[in-house]
Amino acid sequence: MLMRSTGLGKTELVAEIHDCRAQGDHLILLVNTTEPVKWKVRCTMTARDMIKLFTTCLKWPVIKFILNPFNWLNKKPAHPGEF
Repeated sequence: MLMRSTGLGKTELVAEIHDCRAQGDHLILLVNTTEPVKWKVRCTMTARDMIKLFTTCLKWPVIKFILNPFNWLNKKPAHPGEF
């Protein structure tokens, strides 16, 4: 997973999803960045956020991306460029 933040300028973070757990009315997504720094990033999502995420992903390009078997087997995907 690649991440960028407007607060970090052009810095790109390499990260891995570590865990996701329920806590009260929230899901807590735990992400560990590995490069260029090692951080533990936490993101909370409510049911409303999950509905927004689900409906946002119901676009044809996203569905086509998920259903493409080559995306699942590609061990080293090409860099997405500017995102």
